[in-house]
Parts: sequence; structure tokens; C-alpha cells
Amino acid sequence: MLRRAAAEPDAFVLGLDANAAAMADASRRTTPAGRRGALPNAIFVASAVEAAPAALAGRASDVSVTFPWGSLLRGVLGCDEAVLTGLAGLLEPGGRLEALVSLAARDAHAAGLDPARLDDLAAIGAAWASAGLCLADVRTATIGQIAASGSSWSKRLRAADGRPIRRLVGFAEP
Repeated sequence: MLRRAAAEPDAFVLGLDANAAAMADASRRTTPAGRRGALPNAIFVASAVEAAPAALAGRASDVSVTFPWGSLLRGVLGCDEAVLTGLAGLLEPGGRLEALVSLAARDAHAAGLDPARLDDLAAIGAAWASAGLCLADVRTATIGQIAASGSSWSKRLRAADGRPIRRLVGFAEP
């Protein structure tokens, strides 16, 4: 998120996480205004996506979800309707949702998912459609896409031989 805010100073970049502590360090790096390295175009909101502030509804042209866990992972994979509807609700008509998702057998149980869900494109696509999203592309993520995510998980996941990592891209209905 911070990389994007720095690379695109005319873009408004928002970080949304239910766990405020997870964003604390990154948030501190964006302020104070006027300080070298400050990013006045970045803001952080502590909120679950399914309860995001109404002021954010329909405002995003681009939403990125990077290696979600728990309810956010279940939502992206179409197993938590409230979360997926919350994600879709952030997008403006025609807005883009991109998610980098990984689900290995060893951690699927903790997430409350069947590891096969990552490859059930028909079910994922149907859930996305119910939320007002068109699932346009699903592919195995490349090493470059994983690295470009800027996620602290990216190095660990790149090193995990055979771990399935998918890049899902969809669009909000116009």
C-alpha cells in the first residue's frame, strides 16, 4: 500500500484492516505531513470490510487484497457472503478487485475451508456474481506478482515449494 501511495502521488490510497495494530507501523510512516517520506495521499481505517464506513461505499476504483486470512480469505473465496459483499461495496461501477490468495492443506482447516476451494472457480465465480462482481481472471500468481505485492508474506510464500498462490481479478458491475 505504501509503495503504491509513493509511486502514485495523485492516487488516494486507503488501507483497511479490522486489526488496527496490524497497520500501526505503516500508518506512522505516512505522517506527519511535510516530513520527508510522508505520504499525505495514504490513510488507514480500522474496520472490518463488512462494516466499512458508509462514506467509503462505491468510492474505490481499485481494491487489492493481499494474502488474506480468516474471514477475509473466506470472503474472497466466496465462503463468507458478508465479507465479499463488503469488498464489492467499496468499488465504484466497473471498479477492479484483485486478490492474491494462498491456501495450503496444512492451514485450510484453521481457516475453516476445504483446500480444494482455491481451485473451485465455478463456486468462486458464482459467489462473486451474487455480490455484484464479475470474476474475470484466475491464474497461478507469478513470482513477480507475489514480490510486487509488498507483503511481508511474499518472501515466505515464494520460498514455499508447491504452495498454491492464485491471483483473482474481477470487476464490479457497471
